[in-house]
Amino acid sequence: MELWPGRPFPLGATPDRDGTNFAVYSGIADGVTLCLFDAAGAEQQLPMLEQDAGVWHGFAPGVGPGQRYGYRVSGPYEPAQGLRCNPNKLLLDPYAQAITGEIDWVDAVLGYVPGTPDSFSTLDSAPHVPRSLVVADDFDWGSDAPPAIPYSDTIIYETHVKGFTQLHPRVPAALRGTYAGLASKAAIDHLTGLGITAVELMPVHHHVDDGFLRSKGLDNYWGYSTLGFLAPHAGYSAQVRAGKPGGQVAEFKAMVKALHAAGLEVILDVVFNHTAEGNHLGPTLAFRGFDNPAYYRLVASNARNYFDTTGTGNSPNAENPACLRLIMDSLRYWITEMHVDGYRFDLAVALAREHGGFDRVSAFFDLMAQDPIISKVKLIAEPWDVGQPDSYDVGQFPAQWSEWNGRYRDTVRDFWRGVAGTLPDLATRLTGSADLYGPSRRRPNASINFVTCHDGFTLRDLVSYEQKRNGANGESNNDGTDDNRSWNCGSEGPTDDAGVLDMRAGQSRAMLGMLLLSLGVPMLLGGDEFGRTQGGNNNAYCQDNEISWFDWKAVDKDLLAFTRAVIATRRRHPVLRRRRFASGVRRDDIEWFTPVGSAMTDSDWEAGWTRSVVAYLDGTRGADRDDYGAPMLDDDLLLVVNGWWEPLTFTLPDVGSPREWQRELNSHPGSAETVAGKALAPGSKLAVEPRSFVLLRAPRPA
Repeated sequence: MELWPGRPFPLGATPDRDGTNFAVYSGIADGVTLCLFDAAGAEQQLPMLEQDAGVWHGFAPGVGPGQRYGYRVSGPYEPAQGLRCNPNKLLLDPYAQAITGEIDWVDAVLGYVPGTPDSFSTLDSAPHVPRSLVVADDFDWGSDAPPAIPYSDTIIYETHVKGFTQLHPRVPAALRGTYAGLASKAAIDHLTGLGITAVELMPVHHHVDDGFLRSKGLDNYWGYSTLGFLAPHAGYSAQVRAGKPGGQVAEFKAMVKALHAAGLEVILDVVFNHTAEGNHLGPTLAFRGFDNPAYYRLVASNARNYFDTTGTGNSPNAENPACLRLIMDSLRYWITEMHVDGYRFDLAVALAREHGGFDRVSAFFDLMAQDPIISKVKLIAEPWDVGQPDSYDVGQFPAQWSEWNGRYRDTVRDFWRGVAGTLPDLATRLTGSADLYGPSRRRPNASINFVTCHDGFTLRDLVSYEQKRNGANGESNNDGTDDNRSWNCGSEGPTDDAGVLDMRAGQSRAMLGMLLLSLGVPMLLGGDEFGRTQGGNNNAYCQDNEISWFDWKAVDKDLLAFTRAVIATRRRHPVLRRRRFASGVRRDDIEWFTPVGSAMTDSDWEAGWTRSVVAYLDGTRGADRDDYGAPMLDDDLLLVVNGWWEPLTFTLPDVGSPREWQRELNSHPGSAETVAGKALAPGSKLAVEPRSFVLLRAPRPA
């Protein structure tokens, strides 16, 4: 076979009825060879003779979907200058839409001879690395349409494709831990029954298990080791398990279609801040072998090394047009072809670094803002990385972005574990963090509120451990953060002490309930709704086992019922989902009162010992308007918070119209999820149990 000239666009492998067009970028290559493999692994090498603006291309007649392929690149190999082309290394297509096979962590996958990093390896890596696959675009989407849920109505559920269903007894065994499993009736019933509106999936881009983990018998469970930015991870596919390479693409699409049909959005956690190739001693698998300086940030004074702002060995070069194009093409592809509804960007600051620092007007942000496809979906930043300077940038992202609000997490944890002086900041977090987002004219939906996420303790472990238990990770418990802001409620780890267990249940309900009642966009860590534990492991990235998988036989039914009740309450009350900040954190349509019913004064706020407060939310004043301009009027709400370790009797403030207050929620264990009882008039006494809150409602007159 000889390649026809083909086209330089689109990049990747594009089949039609006559064959497949192949196009790949390398601005430094002297030559690029397309390598086709048959089912037995025999290789056919086809030199690509056409090159336009760094894009090498050719058309292979008769080649169609299912074809395995890769590339070899000839060119300069000068590690000291950051140039690492080595034709002995088979490279994955950066634009591969499906990948098959695993990596054998042997010397052949390295571009150099072990022990001499600047040497040139002549070992052939082809028998030891994955293959790219040509993929057909023939999926029937039918009437699928994005749910397009407004941010103000969004409740995010962060979960893992495999871990969510791997142990689920009502998911068919062959589908557990797969895209098809997440699309099963049992999985969708749990999600819709909970009341969330979006699933945020931990990385589903094709990733690899790092060599150092494999050597310890561990796996990269979280998936933050990307190798294919357009390819769904093959390990989560029931079809691939059944012997159908490439089946992961249609299976992923079918999952999205099923979730959309259930009214659920799909948000992807994407990792564009580093790749699986690691530092200068890592393997040559794809980007490094094509054009190392184009795809990676290199240290200016020593191009042999990578400028690493992620702690993983490398950082993609988002200042280079080729790398930036790959990121943008990937984002568009998953929206247009895979129908996803948004993204959460891992360590997003790394993508917006120009000249070493974080830049709100970087090329990355400019391209995102003007793109007619990407700019219309949900964009969520993890607003920090591990680089210096400016590594923690909560509140600093552009207007169309939302951010994981680390300040919210820390404040809520501190308040409920009894740290003095946190009440003023708690009030700010509950009302949408206007201090962070208001000055740049952003709305409360800029704040993604969370108390727990995949990185750290689960909610159950947050109230059960003060010290991490990461021994299973094989790093002598030195990995993972020591700043957990946790409280074990009087006993470390598992216990039979009824008093400790009651305290833990109350702390869990208080934090989870407050999260779901706060202004902004709540994000719930999957499994927290029923008390999932990781046994104190706060960095379970390498635990693809029962430590991380959801245990559906150990469901805390009381906590699950409470979570459902609070979510239902949030969805019933527009005042809890306002799209605008209140007129003031401590005045106007949100008013604050002391336990004796008097208005909070500056001295009350400044008193470090103050741990209890009443927040009044007027359901009519400052109300949002619906799409037709009508006010979204609501009942008045009174949130009564007792952060003390003893019961406290509150005097209900004389506020609003002379209506009576009805009990809506009580976070204290043993209380019904929706609390009936005698209506309370202004001035009435209300006993609130320690470390808990009560939500009262005054119905609006008909």
